[in-house]
Amino acid sequence: MLGSLGDRLGYGPWRGLAKLALVFVLAGPVAAETLQVAALGDSLTQGYGLPPSEGFVPQLQEWLDAEGADAEVLNAGVSGDTTAGGLSRVDWTLTPDVDAMIVALGGNDLLRGIDPATSRENLDGILAAAEEAGVPVLLVGIDAPPNYGPEYKAAFDGMYTDLAEEHDTLLVPDFLGALSRLPDREAAMARFMQPDGIHPNAEGVTRIVDELGPEVLSLLKRARAE
Repeated sequence: MLGSLGDRLGYGPWRGLAKLALVFVLAGPVAAETLQVAALGDSLTQGYGLPPSEGFVPQLQEWLDAEGADAEVLNAGVSGDTTAGGLSRVDWTLTPDVDAMIVALGGNDLLRGIDPATSRENLDGILAAAEEAGVPVLLVGIDAPPNYGPEYKAAFDGMYTDLAEEHDTLLVPDFLGALSRLPDREAAMARFMQPDGIHPNAEGVTRIVDELGPEVLSLLKRARAE
Protein backbone atom coordinates (compact mmCIF):
# COMPACT_ATOMS: atom_id res chain seq x y z
CA MET A 1 0.00 0.00 0.00
CA LEU A 2 2.78 2.43 0.94
CA GLY A 3 4.65 1.48 -2.20
CA SER A 4 1.69 2.37 -4.42
CA LEU A 5 1.23 5.60 -2.49
CA GLY A 6 4.84 6.54 -3.14
CA ASP A 7 4.41 5.78 -6.86
CA ARG A 8 1.33 8.02 -7.05
CA LEU A 9 3.08 10.87 -5.25
CA GLY A 10 6.05 10.67 -7.63
CA TYR A 11 9.25 12.56 -7.00
CA GLY A 12 10.07 15.58 -4.88
CA PRO A 13 9.25 16.22 -1.22
CA TRP A 14 6.13 14.08 -1.14
CA ARG A 15 8.14 11.05 -2.15
CA GLY A 16 10.53 11.78 0.73
CA LEU A 17 7.63 11.89 3.15
CA ALA A 18 6.35 8.58 1.88
CA LYS A 19 9.75 7.00 2.47
CA LEU A 20 9.85 8.45 5.98
CA ALA A 21 6.42 6.99 6.71
CA LEU A 22 7.60 3.60 5.47
CA VAL A 23 10.63 3.72 7.78
CA PHE A 24 8.38 4.55 10.75
CA VAL A 25 6.03 1.65 10.00
CA LEU A 26 8.91 -0.80 9.64
CA ALA A 27 10.85 0.38 12.68
CA GLY A 28 7.91 1.20 14.92
CA PRO A 29 7.80 4.02 17.50
CA VAL A 30 10.88 4.48 19.67
CA ALA A 31 10.22 3.20 23.17
CA ALA A 32 10.68 5.70 26.01
CA GLU A 33 13.64 4.96 28.23
CA THR A 34 12.94 3.95 31.82
CA LEU A 35 13.96 6.87 34.02
CA GLN A 36 16.09 6.23 37.10
CA VAL A 37 15.10 8.31 40.13
CA ALA A 38 17.44 8.35 43.14
CA ALA A 39 15.72 9.03 46.47
CA LEU A 40 18.45 10.63 48.59
CA GLY A 41 17.32 10.78 52.18
CA ASP A 42 17.40 9.45 55.72
CA SER A 43 15.33 6.88 57.63
CA LEU A 44 12.07 8.32 56.29
CA THR A 45 13.25 7.44 52.78
CA GLN A 46 15.02 4.25 53.78
CA GLY A 47 11.86 2.77 55.33
CA TYR A 48 12.89 2.50 58.96
CA GLY A 49 10.84 0.05 61.04
CA LEU A 50 8.85 -1.28 58.10
CA PRO A 51 8.91 -4.49 56.06
CA PRO A 52 10.88 -4.00 52.81
CA SER A 53 7.71 -3.84 50.71
CA GLU A 54 6.01 -1.17 52.84
CA GLY A 55 8.64 1.58 52.97
CA PHE A 56 8.54 4.88 51.11
CA VAL A 57 10.49 3.79 48.03
CA PRO A 58 8.60 0.54 47.29
CA GLN A 59 5.24 2.23 47.90
CA LEU A 60 6.23 5.12 45.63
CA GLN A 61 7.34 2.61 42.99
CA GLU A 62 3.98 0.85 43.22
CA TRP A 63 2.17 4.20 42.92
CA LEU A 64 4.17 5.20 39.84
CA ASP A 65 3.60 1.79 38.25
CA ALA A 66 -0.14 2.17 38.76
CA GLU A 67 0.06 5.57 37.03
CA GLY A 68 1.85 4.00 34.07
CA ALA A 69 5.04 5.98 34.70
CA ASP A 70 8.10 4.32 33.18
CA ALA A 71 10.46 4.93 36.08
CA GLU A 72 12.53 3.05 38.63
CA VAL A 73 13.02 4.53 42.09
CA LEU A 74 16.39 3.81 43.70
CA ASN A 75 16.56 3.77 47.50
CA ALA A 76 19.41 6.08 48.52
CA GLY A 77 18.08 6.56 52.05
CA VAL A 78 20.41 5.99 55.00
CA SER A 79 18.94 5.82 58.47
CA GLY A 80 20.37 8.52 60.72
CA ASP A 81 21.78 10.56 57.86
CA THR A 82 22.02 14.34 58.15
CA THR A 83 22.29 16.91 55.36
CA ALA A 84 26.07 16.64 55.80
CA GLY A 85 25.86 12.89 55.20
CA GLY A 86 23.78 13.45 52.10
CA LEU A 87 26.31 15.95 50.79
CA SER A 88 29.16 13.51 51.39
CA ARG A 89 27.55 10.84 49.22
CA VAL A 90 25.70 12.85 46.59
CA ASP A 91 28.48 12.50 44.02
CA TRP A 92 28.37 8.72 44.01
CA THR A 93 24.58 8.77 44.17
CA LEU A 94 24.48 10.80 40.94
CA THR A 95 25.73 8.04 38.68
CA PRO A 96 25.42 8.50 34.90
CA ASP A 97 22.29 6.32 35.00
CA VAL A 98 20.38 8.66 37.35
CA ASP A 99 17.91 10.89 35.51
CA ALA A 100 16.22 12.63 38.47
CA MET A 101 16.63 12.90 42.21
CA ILE A 102 14.40 13.28 45.25
CA VAL A 103 16.20 15.00 48.13
CA ALA A 104 14.53 14.47 51.51
CA LEU A 105 16.96 15.41 54.26
CA GLY A 106 16.93 17.54 57.39
CA GLY A 107 15.05 15.50 59.99
CA ASN A 108 18.20 14.38 61.77
CA ASP A 109 19.59 17.90 61.65
CA LEU A 110 16.49 18.89 63.63
CA LEU A 111 16.92 16.10 66.16
CA ARG A 112 20.50 17.24 66.75
CA GLY A 113 19.67 20.94 66.85
CA ILE A 114 22.12 21.71 64.04
CA ASP A 115 22.32 25.35 63.00
CA PRO A 116 19.95 25.88 60.04
CA ALA A 117 22.70 27.86 58.28
CA THR A 118 24.82 24.67 58.25
CA SER A 119 21.93 22.54 57.00
CA ARG A 120 21.21 25.10 54.31
CA GLU A 121 24.82 25.10 53.15
CA ASN A 122 24.80 21.29 52.89
CA LEU A 123 21.54 21.21 50.94
CA ASP A 124 22.84 23.95 48.68
CA GLY A 125 25.85 21.76 47.91
CA ILE A 126 23.61 18.79 47.10
CA LEU A 127 21.44 20.83 44.75
CA ALA A 128 24.50 22.37 43.09
CA ALA A 129 25.88 18.88 42.42
CA ALA A 130 22.58 17.87 40.83
CA GLU A 131 22.62 21.01 38.68
CA GLU A 132 26.13 20.26 37.51
CA ALA A 133 25.06 16.74 36.59
CA GLY A 134 22.01 18.04 34.74
CA VAL A 135 19.66 16.12 37.05
CA PRO A 136 16.33 17.75 38.05
CA VAL A 137 15.39 17.59 41.72
CA LEU A 138 12.31 17.35 43.89
CA LEU A 139 13.28 18.88 47.24
CA VAL A 140 11.25 17.57 50.18
CA GLY A 141 11.45 19.50 53.43
CA ILE A 142 10.50 18.77 57.00
CA ASP A 143 8.74 21.11 59.43
CA ALA A 144 10.74 22.20 62.47
CA PRO A 145 8.94 21.83 65.82
CA PRO A 146 8.32 24.99 67.85
CA ASN A 147 10.46 23.92 70.82
CA TYR A 148 13.65 25.33 69.25
CA GLY A 149 12.10 28.79 69.19
CA PRO A 150 10.47 30.88 66.45
CA GLU A 151 13.75 32.13 64.94
CA TYR A 152 15.14 28.62 64.52
CA LYS A 153 11.88 27.38 63.06
CA ALA A 154 11.63 30.25 60.58
CA ALA A 155 15.22 29.77 59.43
CA PHE A 156 14.89 26.01 59.12
CA ASP A 157 11.52 25.92 57.39
CA GLY A 158 12.43 28.82 55.12
CA MET A 159 15.62 27.28 53.79
CA TYR A 160 13.69 24.75 51.70
CA THR A 161 11.59 27.40 49.98
CA ASP A 162 14.62 29.63 49.41
CA LEU A 163 16.78 26.85 48.00
CA ALA A 164 14.00 25.58 45.74
CA GLU A 165 13.71 29.06 44.24
CA GLU A 166 17.46 29.53 43.92
CA HIS A 167 18.00 26.19 42.20
CA ASP A 168 14.65 26.00 40.37
CA THR A 169 13.71 22.69 41.94
CA LEU A 170 10.29 21.27 42.60
CA LEU A 171 9.31 21.49 46.26
CA VAL A 172 7.22 19.64 48.83
CA PRO A 173 7.58 21.70 52.03
CA ASP A 174 6.98 18.89 54.52
CA PHE A 175 7.54 15.16 54.08
CA LEU A 176 5.00 14.46 56.84
CA GLY A 177 2.55 17.16 55.75
CA ALA A 178 -0.05 14.65 54.55
CA LEU A 179 -0.32 13.48 58.17
CA SER A 180 0.31 16.63 60.20
CA ARG A 181 -2.34 18.63 58.31
CA LEU A 182 -5.15 16.20 59.15
CA PRO A 183 -7.93 17.83 61.26
CA ASP A 184 -7.18 15.93 64.47
CA ARG A 185 -3.37 15.99 64.41
CA GLU A 186 -2.97 14.09 67.67
CA ALA A 187 -5.26 11.28 66.52
CA ALA A 188 -3.58 11.22 63.11
CA MET A 189 -0.14 10.89 64.65
CA ALA A 190 -1.36 8.03 66.83
CA ARG A 191 -2.91 6.24 63.86
CA PHE A 192 -0.31 6.81 61.16
CA MET A 193 2.99 6.94 63.04
CA GLN A 194 5.10 4.20 64.56
CA PRO A 195 5.37 4.09 68.36
CA ASP A 196 8.51 6.25 68.28
CA GLY A 197 6.41 9.18 67.03
CA ILE A 198 9.02 9.98 64.38
CA HIS A 199 8.53 7.50 61.57
CA PRO A 200 5.27 6.79 59.71
CA ASN A 201 3.79 3.30 59.69
CA ALA A 202 2.82 1.60 56.43
CA GLU A 203 -0.58 3.29 56.29
CA GLY A 204 1.04 6.63 56.97
CA VAL A 205 3.54 6.07 54.16
CA THR A 206 0.65 5.35 51.80
CA ARG A 207 -0.85 8.74 52.57
CA ILE A 208 2.52 10.43 52.14
CA VAL A 209 3.06 8.75 48.77
CA ASP A 210 -0.42 9.76 47.61
CA GLU A 211 0.56 13.39 48.23
CA LEU A 212 4.11 13.22 46.86
CA GLY A 213 3.29 11.03 43.86
CA PRO A 214 1.97 13.81 41.58
CA GLU A 215 5.08 15.88 42.32
CA VAL A 216 7.25 12.94 41.34
CA LEU A 217 5.34 12.74 38.06
CA SER A 218 6.19 16.41 37.50
CA LEU A 219 9.82 15.56 38.25
CA LEU A 220 9.75 12.79 35.63
CA LYS A 221 8.28 15.23 33.12
CA ARG A 222 11.20 17.59 33.75
CA ALA A 223 13.68 14.76 33.39
CA ARG A 224 12.26 13.70 30.03
CA ALA A 225 12.26 17.31 28.81
CA GLU A 226 15.93 17.67 29.69
